[in-house]
Amino acid sequence: MNVRLGLILCLTFLLAGVSVPALAHPHVWITARAEVAFSDGKVTGIRHHWTFDEAYTAYVTQGLDRNNDGQLTPEELQELANENAAGLEEFEYFTTLKVSGKPQAFDNPREARMVMDGKQVAMSFLLPLKAPAPVTGPMAIEIDDNTFFVYFSLVDKAAVTLANAPQGCVTNVAKAKPLDATMQQILQDEGAIQASPGVNFTMEYSNRAIIACP
Repeated sequence: MNVRLGLILCLTFLLAGVSVPALAHPHVWITARAEVAFSDGKVTGIRHHWTFDEAYTAYVTQGLDRNNDGQLTPEELQELANENAAGLEEFEYFTTLKVSGKPQAFDNPREARMVMDGKQVAMSFLLPLKAPAPVTGPMAIEIDDNTFFVYFSLVDKAAVTLANAPQGCVTNVAKAKPLDATMQQILQDEGAIQASPGVNFTMEYSNRAIIACP
């Protein structure tokens, strides 16, 4: 049986009220890195690098080893990468970018690729802005899923880098708070987050980077 359920299809099942068996909440764990791209002093997009957890990898790659050699090549994973990238718009790419407080609009993802990193599948893609944004003030990036279907964790505080940025730009990264057992139990209860006044889950469990350029 060729199981071709990518990240986007699993999310679609969730939103439709269809349960995905044998998966706890969050359903997908992603370790993330991001590179902010600049050109001529303007920010032009974000190149994402996402590594998925082993359990999800095993689930999503079933049936993709077409030549049955026990190895998954980038070519065998390409269609899955394309499917995931094509569906990210529905979920706002799990990415927010603001320049001087103004949200920036993203164009369709490009250059989607998947490779195996040990027992984990890793995906990279370029998320371009619809229009390059002049760096007229601080930039803020958030990478998260406020529904907690997917939990993003930055590799480390150097996980957000800059490419071709103006000289003197600096980055301050705040990693999402780890999900402890208590929080994971809260997430099992439908509506628990909405019913917890005074707790800013979005801020605590969001990965954020502030970039300031002279």
